[in-house]
Amino acid sequence: MPLDRFGREINYLRLSLIDHCNLRCVYCMPLRGLTFFPGEELLTAAEIEIVARAAANVGFHKIRLTGGEPTLRTDLLEIVERIREVDGITDLGMTTNAILLPELAQPLRKAGLGRVNIHLDTLDPQNLHRVMRFGAFEQIWAGVEAAQAAGFKPIKLNAVVVRDYNEADVVGLARLTIDRDWHVRFIELMPLGGGECARLSLSQFVPNPETCSRIEAELGPLTGMSDGNPSDEARNYRLPGARGVIGFISPVSEPYCSTCNRMRITADGKFHLCLLNDDELDVKAALRNGGGARAVENIILKAVEHKPTGHRLDQGVSSERRAMFQIGG
Repeated sequence: MPLDRFGREINYLRLSLIDHCNLRCVYCMPLRGLTFFPGEELLTAAEIEIVARAAANVGFHKIRLTGGEPTLRTDLLEIVERIREVDGITDLGMTTNAILLPELAQPLRKAGLGRVNIHLDTLDPQNLHRVMRFGAFEQIWAGVEAAQAAGFKPIKLNAVVVRDYNEADVVGLARLTIDRDWHVRFIELMPLGGGECARLSLSQFVPNPETCSRIEAELGPLTGMSDGNPSDEARNYRLPGARGVIGFISPVSEPYCSTCNRMRITADGKFHLCLLNDDELDVKAALRNGGGARAVENIILKAVEHKPTGHRLDQGVSSERRAMFQIGG
């Protein structure tokens, strides 16, 4: 298992399949002026398999498929099948907005996908339209139900909290954990990529301690859970008598860089060394210039070696060249 310069075990690869999305969440994608990678610029299913094998060969065991919206890849089932056959990859998950899961949940489960995280910012249909814009609550909820029916467990719901949009709706989401064994996680805004979305992330930022206080005021005290993975980006809690888990992902107010075990590959095949920095190494160029798994292994090890100690948001430094949808979260 590779160790970086700071003694962190790096074993988790977040792999973006596509930068396109069928939503336009206010903090992630503007409505206008967008350009996306043409299909030939994306890593192919075969190239993704080579990357997965190279990652497994150097000690990675967890892969998460991200986007944009990964279900927009027409070869998604093939990608899942290829990765599931890689020795050493024991945990294969996907983050999705769930809109296409009513058709895809069962086939994805059969192909070998283990878990899904579903992006749902509110249970209020009107607020959902404001913050997620192109989405409808009924569509996403149908996807959540399809994921549960397919046997994905635990169901994890991710909500990004935005002031003046959905900060009051966190209580309803948290309440879901009382009767369901789901994980509901609240994520702080991050200023990525410059432009209007990054500006909104600064002006309408809600720190998770505020979200936690709002939940406790309505639903009772949260009890911390101490039996989780130390590399988990979420700090996890339970409500009194609840079946499920409430998590807080707080990269701004409570950075967890010291236990970070993640690396990222963008949809156009770049190793992005830290979510909130711009440093990258080109995997696709190595693959398309005749390099195989060994060349990718060398790039992975170099990426791990150069992984930063953490972000510098407190110094006003963030990723400027890529927005969230271009990195994969």
